[in-house]
Amino acid sequence: MTHDDVQEWLDRYVEAWRSYDEAAIGDLFSEDASYYYDPVGGALEGREAIVADWLKERDEPGSWQAEYRPLVVEGDRAVAVGRTTYANGRVYENLYVLRFAPDGRCAEFTEWYWRHPGESD
Repeated sequence: MTHDDVQEWLDRYVEAWRSYDEAAIGDLFSEDASYYYDPVGGALEGREAIVADWLKERDEPGSWQAEYRPLVVEGDRAVAVGRTTYANGRVYENLYVLRFAPDGRCAEFTEWYWRHPGESD
């Protein structure tokens, strides 16, 4: 993976989140992918489980903005950073630890996030 490959994947991630298109979400992840919403919790296992979970609770269109970029890319692994800003005032700094399959789909996704203190709920 290159920085450009990872940036393209991150852009598709944001677009899949925005659209909640089942095929677009599924295309991001390998069949046996693991998805961790935080570094200490259990993982969602497999593409079908990841897609189903994404579709359970949807953010309203226009209620958020997100921008992520690769910080480090080494072989099939990457670390990405970015910010997610919600219309209600919540702001999160995000760090994603990623491992990619040979076909460019994400095989392991771990999210670390920090909410800005003092932001409104």
